[in-house]
Amino acid sequence: MISLVAGLIFGPNAAHWIRPEEYALHDEEILQTITLYFTRLVLGVQLVLAGVQLPSKYLKKEWKSLALLLGPGMTIMWISTSLLVFAMVPHINFLQALAVGACVTPTDPVLSNSIVKGKFADKNIPKELQRIVVAESGANDGLGYPFLFLPLYLIQHVGGGGLGSDHSVKNAIGLWFGETWGYTIILSVVYGAVVGWLAKELLHWAEEKKYVDRESFLVFAITLALFIVGTVGMIGSDDVLACFIAGNTFTWDDWFRLETEDDSFQPTIDMLLNVTIFIWFGAVCPWAEFRNNTVIPIYRLVPLGILVLMFRRLPIVYTMHKFIPQIEQKRQALFVGFFGPIGVSAIFYLYISLEFLDLVKVDGEIREDAQYLKEVLNVVIWFLVICSIVSPLFTLLHPPLITTADRPRAQHPHGKTRLLHPPHPLKRPLHRPLRRRRTRSISRLRARRRNRE
Repeated sequence: MISLVAGLIFGPNAAHWIRPEEYALHDEEILQTITLYFTRLVLGVQLVLAGVQLPSKYLKKEWKSLALLLGPGMTIMWISTSLLVFAMVPHINFLQALAVGACVTPTDPVLSNSIVKGKFADKNIPKELQRIVVAESGANDGLGYPFLFLPLYLIQHVGGGGLGSDHSVKNAIGLWFGETWGYTIILSVVYGAVVGWLAKELLHWAEEKKYVDRESFLVFAITLALFIVGTVGMIGSDDVLACFIAGNTFTWDDWFRLETEDDSFQPTIDMLLNVTIFIWFGAVCPWAEFRNNTVIPIYRLVPLGILVLMFRRLPIVYTMHKFIPQIEQKRQALFVGFFGPIGVSAIFYLYISLEFLDLVKVDGEIREDAQYLKEVLNVVIWFLVICSIVSPLFTLLHPPLITTADRPRAQHPHGKTRLLHPPHPLKRPLHRPLRRRRTRSISRLRARRRNRE
């Protein structure tokens, strides 16, 4: 949020130190392209790092929980958001509302990491809960394509009274299955898995032969992200999902994660990208259009933002939490349900949608319904992103999610207290003392270096 405010203050709305329009040569399309590829870069790096941070074979072990969150969870989020948009935005049909809802259906990995990582999160949020939030936000980012392109294809082929199209639902559904599911989703999963596995094997071989130094070793995950974003972007598939799958496959045996567990280089790069992208958002966000636009008045826009934050995700997560082992308490279900942030991924899908709608033309001009949808998307998506970024401020009014004091205790006969449900002795404690953990990790890494030498 601080970075967003900094972008607002230093951008063209105030100090004018950051000048996005000048960087884009005063061309709106170039500015949109810059923002699109900036979000693509940040998401690619973020998702590879998210995949690397998860334990060995995490997607395989926790597939049931992820299937609930990514299947019925995402579907209900999509439908509920679309219904709210349909109810609050004037002169919009339900098909157009589905396109708006699809942009904000995925939870943002950038904002999710800022919530579930750090000292405060390590103290108050169980490790397994952190991991399931990271895994869900990484996986559903790439899976937003089917939710988005189903209404977009139908709008292209059926909307606008069929002007400039074949008026064929069959062709729209065929393109959705063939291009979206086949070429975009399945191809990206296969490509990410293959590249991630090859990268792991090559790095193993180079490390055994001592062909790679420590600095290059640490930067390897960032390089992998850039490679996938570039190559998958060239073939037009889903580079976001491919990055997450590659990160998981890359650390499938947990080797790279353990080797870089106490390294600060990757988190530093991650933080710099996050700060930069939100400063850019603060500078390019259409702040003035929230009050003065032709699609939705401000007295409807503000309630829409509040309603989406409350009902987009919270009801379905709270309903399913009993079937998700990582969400043990009702307070945790409220946390996971409310903090399904809308951020970089929503802006990414916004500009993907705008690019697609530019192709829906009649006699060389963008069709009227497509132009109206572009205006709705630009105002509503940006406003929902701003609402989601500032929403964590409300947590200052509430106590921490869970601490050791929340666990039930029983009175010992000698006057001492004990936990009713102590951790299993064979399991590693969730909150190991920082000094001891770091010392052991450093000693282990030093021993490995001596053996290699």
